[in-house]
Amino acid sequence: MKIQTDYYGEVEYNQEDLVTINEGFFGFPNLKYYLPICLSEDEGSLILMQSTEQPEVAFVVINPAFLSPDYNPIVSQEELSCLDVSDSGELSYYALCVIRNNYLENTVNMKCPLAINPQTRSGKQVVLENPDYGYRHEISSFPGMAEPPNTNDRSDGNADTAEKKE
Repeated sequence: MKIQTDYYGEVEYNQEDLVTINEGFFGFPNLKYYLPICLSEDEGSLILMQSTEQPEVAFVVINPAFLSPDYNPIVSQEELSCLDVSDSGELSYYALCVIRNNYLENTVNMKCPLAINPQTRSGKQVVLENPDYGYRHEISSFPGMAEPPNTNDRSDGNADTAEKKE
């Protein structure tokens, strides 16, 4: 299958590459199928979740452990059941990023991560009870994130250009 993306042009994928988010992201309940596209070389810490149903919709997510090594989300028993696991540690987590023109204003939502069962490739955006996790953590406040990442180097991402295609 192929999808036309704004930043990476035409991308080929297989059905098994997709992550299914049965309830969709908050605010996007009807979009359920996403193609993860790695944006960084450091163990998939920064990923573009590209909707295959509405190609103009994509979310930048980051592995929260990359920002905060002690990130320890506890998911409710009901959510664990929905994701077909018995323990929060069986899931992979990704925090949604809000990208601004000024990188110092970029934020990450540590409170409502995307939890993914890596075995079934199904996911759910969850709300964590832990009061230490907020909706708008400034990315620059995390150790090692004072400098912007090199977003112009897309050599690993099959990018045609660094500019958005019109």
